[in-house]
Amino acid sequence: MHSRPPAILAIGRNYSDHAAEMGGVTDERPMVFMKNPACVCRHGDVIRIPPICREHGPQVDYEGELCVEIDRDCRDVSLEHALEFVRGYRVANDVSARWWQKDGSGGQFCRGKSFDTFCPVSDLVRAELVGDAQALKIETRLNGVTMQSSSTSLMVFPIRFLIAELSRGMTLLAGTYILTGTPSGVGAARKPPVFLKDGDQVEVEIERVGVLRNTVKE
Repeated sequence: MHSRPPAILAIGRNYSDHAAEMGGVTDERPMVFMKNPACVCRHGDVIRIPPICREHGPQVDYEGELCVEIDRDCRDVSLEHALEFVRGYRVANDVSARWWQKDGSGGQFCRGKSFDTFCPVSDLVRAELVGDAQALKIETRLNGVTMQSSSTSLMVFPIRFLIAELSRGMTLLAGTYILTGTPSGVGAARKPPVFLKDGDQVEVEIERVGVLRNTVKE
């Protein structure tokens, strides 16, 4: 069994172009939700669409994201020192069942984001090897076709701010993942929508962090 993080904190609408495509505005404060640590899987693992997602389906979507891993327990971290608490970075895919995210759970995102295998991540790359994580190209490909192409420089709330803000009054445990949001190009926003189906291959690539590749199975 893979090691699991103690918590996964995720940020919604952290790229203004994605907020717009989903019909939302850019928030004045970060939109924060959590994913169940049991949904983590790794590069090369299968993303399994469970039978529950056939209800009100098709609905399972990809979201390429930069994942920040916290190095040691921290609370009330200053902006100035926030990046000192970063162990490193991973490529992540915040797989999302849209009906369960929006309609099936009383407006709470957690369940639609937390089905088993719904958080593929790549191996950790130490922070010092990545350098400036706020200037990385991020791209998602579905069956070889580029669906998302952006830069982490376009985050509304940068990594430094997210660590400082999330740690206010709340301890971030060592090993916690922070998923920093996805750029525009998700399947749900396309016309017609493009949802993941059996046999699809999803690749997320982030400059200097690596490639995350997973096949989809019903």
